Amino acid sequence: MGWGCSFLSPYPDPSRITMPGLPRFYPNPGSTHNQAPCYQQPGAWAFLRKTTVILWLLLSSTSLAPTWGQTKIPLETVKLWAETFGRGLYDTVTKYSGSLLLQKKYKDVESSLKIEEVDGLELVRKFSEDMENMLRRKVEAVKFDYYNSVLINERDENGDYVELGAEFVLESNAHFSNLRVNTSISSVQLPTNVYNKDPDILNGVYMSEALNPVFVENFQRDPTLTWQYFGSSTGFFRIYPGIKWTPDENGVITFDCRNRGWYIQAATSPKDIVILVDMSGSMKGLRMAIAKHTITTILDTLGENDFVNIIAYNDYVHYIEPCFKGILVQADRDNREHFKQLVDELAVKGVGIVDQALSEAFQILKKFQEARQGSVCNQAIMLITDGAVEGYEPVFEKYNWPDRKVRVFTYLIGREVSFADRLKWIACNNKGYYTQISTLADAQENVMEYLHVLSRPMVINHDHDIIWTEAYMDSKLSTSKAQSLMLLTTVAMPVFSKKNETRSHGILLGVVGSDVTLKELMKLAPRYKYREGKKLKPKPNYNSVDLSEVEWEDQAEILRTAMINRETGSFTMDVKVPLDKGKRVLFLTNDYFFTDISDTPFSLGVVLSQGHGEYVLLGNTSVEEGLHDLLHPDLTVASDWIYCITDIDPDHRKLSQLEAMVRFLTGEDPDLECDEELVREVLFDAVVTAPMEAYWTALALNISDESEQGVDVAFLGTRAGLLRSSFFVGSEKVSDRMFLMPDDETSVFTMDNFPLWYRQASEQPAGSFVFNLRWVEGPESPREPVAVTASTAVTVTVDKKTAIAAAVGIQMKVEFLQRQFWAATEQDLDCFVIDNNGFILISERSQETGRFLGEVDGAVMTQLLNMGVFKQVTMYDYQAMCKLPDHHPSAAQPLVSAPLSTTAHKHKKQDLLHPCDTEYPVFVHQTAIQETNGIIDCGGCQKIFVMQQIPKSNLLLLVTDPTCDCSVFPPVLQEATEVKYILFILQDVQDGEGENAQDCGGASDTTAWLPLFLLPLGAWVLPPQLLW
Repeated sequence: MGWGCSFLSPYPDPSRITMPGLPRFYPNPGSTHNQAPCYQQPGAWAFLRKTTVILWLLLSSTSLAPTWGQTKIPLETVKLWAETFGRGLYDTVTKYSGSLLLQKKYKDVESSLKIEEVDGLELVRKFSEDMENMLRRKVEAVKFDYYNSVLINERDENGDYVELGAEFVLESNAHFSNLRVNTSISSVQLPTNVYNKDPDILNGVYMSEALNPVFVENFQRDPTLTWQYFGSSTGFFRIYPGIKWTPDENGVITFDCRNRGWYIQAATSPKDIVILVDMSGSMKGLRMAIAKHTITTILDTLGENDFVNIIAYNDYVHYIEPCFKGILVQADRDNREHFKQLVDELAVKGVGIVDQALSEAFQILKKFQEARQGSVCNQAIMLITDGAVEGYEPVFEKYNWPDRKVRVFTYLIGREVSFADRLKWIACNNKGYYTQISTLADAQENVMEYLHVLSRPMVINHDHDIIWTEAYMDSKLSTSKAQSLMLLTTVAMPVFSKKNETRSHGILLGVVGSDVTLKELMKLAPRYKYREGKKLKPKPNYNSVDLSEVEWEDQAEILRTAMINRETGSFTMDVKVPLDKGKRVLFLTNDYFFTDISDTPFSLGVVLSQGHGEYVLLGNTSVEEGLHDLLHPDLTVASDWIYCITDIDPDHRKLSQLEAMVRFLTGEDPDLECDEELVREVLFDAVVTAPMEAYWTALALNISDESEQGVDVAFLGTRAGLLRSSFFVGSEKVSDRMFLMPDDETSVFTMDNFPLWYRQASEQPAGSFVFNLRWVEGPESPREPVAVTASTAVTVTVDKKTAIAAAVGIQMKVEFLQRQFWAATEQDLDCFVIDNNGFILISERSQETGRFLGEVDGAVMTQLLNMGVFKQVTMYDYQAMCKLPDHHPSAAQPLVSAPLSTTAHKHKKQDLLHPCDTEYPVFVHQTAIQETNGIIDCGGCQKIFVMQQIPKSNLLLLVTDPTCDCSVFPPVLQEATEVKYILFILQDVQDGEGENAQDCGGASDTTAWLPLFLLPLGAWVLPPQLLW
């Protein structure tokens, strides 16, 4: 039997009587929804008023008024279809999931249960204390034979170890991402452009050997420590544990610790930089190449807290990016890369007139300083020229003397020394530094000198402040081997010479640092103790994210201000949480609890959702009974959760969480530390849910009819992270084999997530199922859904408090759901089953399954939006990728929806992609409207539709007239547009009284060799928001 037929009507079509016009919506007076739109022409409305009696007569027969040659849609019949399909669907899902049995089992033990309300302030204080203790250990951790990381274990042609490359034992270590390391000693890495036998290098490496026993002792005392390291101002990088560093395919080591964000932030304060580059004719050839490389090197020393612009000058002054004229821009990665591309395009001509360029630079810096924009800290001008300068003294007298608040650094390009005195005079009389760059290889070392000068005020003022970097994606090791990136933070501190005779010079010896992954920090705030928060997935070239960009509903910045001010308190806010890759949304009322973390610059926040999120279900059972049910082969627990601490003691690292719990409960391993409350919850859940296995097994054995073999698997999950599942078909016949597998993070409990089916069921009305389509990920996956999941929450009520104990559901084949629907609907109209976000689960045309209704039928979706049946909600995507403009940043930026690799920055502008934030619409059904209907005037015809809620589900039945072509209506799409931000970072200005400004380059009597002064340091950073 086909799914198509038509019901012709003898009634005249009023649209055939009048001339066709623009598409119009007509209200249906018989509609069960009373907010129909009113887009109609006067003539048509007069006609409808004259036929009121006829319309009411038609209403009494429970049918929508058809037009000539169009289908009649009986309202009561559509309602009957929805009820019949819904009843059968509910019976099927409850039967196979066993939801009623599970609800009964929890009901049976209600009298022995306790439901406790979570004290958010107490919880956040406890987390804060735990993190404070952890960070204190990190701060204490780095208080402070030369093994070259590249040469270790290397032999010459005679089989002997090469110089600086003796035997170095390396063993795989799970704590360090299974890399081969040596935990008894550190190793030293140098970039290729640094001579490994330079006296400064050898002296520094020799003195820093004192760090080896300190590193080892720190790691033994605190096994959660990761990489500990010291980055020298001379270029060497001592890292613990020791590791072999592998050059790239060209045999080059490009990693230079002095270009890393943690080094730059610790070595200097935030700064405003204006780079002036001479583009006169004398700069042609090699000089121009050196100048461009010098600019690129300067840009590499800038970070998120810095602001920059570049001005080229010859006969006139021009900004290399016209859009940035007269301003400073944040030196984030995107802007730095953009500047580098523009620098490559510079060409020389004319005569260099430096005074105009200097005046322009001083004016920009003065404007930003007075407006308290930019860094509001150090300011400097970088003058890059081959030396033909004159007319500069009046500019300094006007803008910079006598206070000399702006430092001027001069870089003489080329081998010519005729103008060296002039450029040195400029630097020395403006608290800067002069250097000559004769070759491309000179740029790195000479540019680094300005960092030492800017660090002088900190050592003079005894400011050895610990610096916590923003969270960033890194592996720390830039080797040629692929390293898995992780979200981490670094704490670093500058190390200065403390000798009295050199203190006025402000000698920077290096920066000491350590890493902490955010994953380690989140272990101190276990997921099961709270539920809500927004998931922040790091994107390529990840930079810090402001709290206001995540909790963007906090328009008045009440939460943000309180946390910045390190206050302790609470705050309530209605939020929208994206689900299912942004296609869906949850509306929650969240309680935010926050406090500061002592002895750090950080605040910590915890989010609890009102309702299910604020209650914890507590039950008791015997260890013997619990162990029996816990060891069932179809039971698993959340592998990422910390039931027991297994990552410190090497003997425990091979244990799964389930194995560790068993050892703990049996007393087999008294050294194991476990969360007794969480373990007790798991034991209780294991006992209560144990009968489900027997129920599912009996059900599977009794399935004989092939038509019933549409349900693949039943599953349940509890708040404690316990997961049970049972297959009704052989594994080879399962529609979606990835479901409930560890690699499918959306369907299992992870450190960041409760499963999607659990989270959606938690927000559904009690006894109602939520249905969702499942897709297979991957480039070769079919472009159609492979399965449907249905889940519902199981609740327990004690003393008028209701808590969610578990969620239970099934996975079924898409065809099975469709068969049930078509069996319940006998007329051949154009029918859709859509979910509460407008996505099609069932359609007569299989290619439409899984698509958004607005793409398929823009006319009906537009009508449903106008009638208030669906609501459009604006959401934000913080993981989007956008194409860079063809010419300048003001151009429109198209978006890229597909996931992209982290190598987003290319050399050609048209190939560039950059991380961006986008806003996009999500459509949500308004549950108060359970049925409605209407007529859409499509110009040449009128389209009739009826919508009906399918009981006890998140599904809607939509029946439309297939004979009327409404393609004149545009589709309704979930298209994203880019969101732009302007960010300014404010810091206190630092100035160094008593600074010896005569140490400004050229010949210097400052001794090059200085003993190391080792200082304490610790490391980590936690974004102020907790992640879902």
